[in-house]
Amino acid sequence: MSATAEARPTLSRRDARRRDAWQRVIATMDPETQYEEISRIVARYEFPWDLQQSLSFALFRTFAVPSIGRLLAETREFTAATQKRHDDTVLILDAIVEDGLESPDGRTAVRRMNRMHGSYDISNDDMRYVLSTFVVTPIRWIRDYGYRDSTRTEIDAAVLSYRRMGELMGIRDIPETYEDFEALLDDYERERFGYDPGARAVADATLELFCSFYPKALRRGVEIFSRAVMDDHVRAAFRYDDPPRVVIALSRGALRLRGRLLRHAPARRRPKRPIDTGSVRTYLPGGYRLDDLGTHLE
Repeated sequence: MSATAEARPTLSRRDARRRDAWQRVIATMDPETQYEEISRIVARYEFPWDLQQSLSFALFRTFAVPSIGRLLAETREFTAATQKRHDDTVLILDAIVEDGLESPDGRTAVRRMNRMHGSYDISNDDMRYVLSTFVVTPIRWIRDYGYRDSTRTEIDAAVLSYRRMGELMGIRDIPETYEDFEALLDDYERERFGYDPGARAVADATLELFCSFYPKALRRGVEIFSRAVMDDHVRAAFRYDDPPRVVIALSRGALRLRGRLLRHAPARRRPKRPIDTGSVRTYLPGGYRLDDLGTHLE
């Protein structure tokens, strides 16, 4: 069901005093029919920062598959126009989360993805793996660093949302459960991860972009922190140097501490979207049209 097809739940100031206010709202919802609205609440109110970070690190996982990283290097989209490619991805996904896959904007966003992907020879296996990173990586990140774990309702809603997206993208043999997605991701990474110089260039350009979101004095620290937070086998696929083990422990410990501190914060009453962070720079202040986003090679 489209997120705009029904009245969206809100929290009063009194309700928001309870940290579990949105969790209680989600508990009343049916993931079979309201999966998009559940996912929107998770993305906009419960874990907006966590989802953005987890999906950023999910990108590196996709680059670590040589067939994917090499293709992205050949297109030069992630090396010569890194900021624009980042912004296109964020805005396309944002439209889907905000309005739903069945909405006009949601369908336009999917159509843009399909046209971009259709310009290149991408295997169904690679497309299905990328889809799995969008399902599994956020759930694992929230498990490790969120202020609470994801509920089964939230996990099922995420699966159904991305299954529907995969169907609209023409991906075949999509996993049916979270556990199936998780097994696909782990098996694919075990079998396919490897070093490719083009993929390394794409990873370097993306990491440099993410560091640019912070003041210059902090960028070296952010770069080390980012490598420390990457899974060991992801870092190894790019032949990145391992930060000292104490740095890895402190970096991941800082994220866990943040999660524990947020347990004492009130529930969020106003939605937070990726465009609110200031990381989307290409189209401001002139705005954008969904039909104009991405590459236009067809």
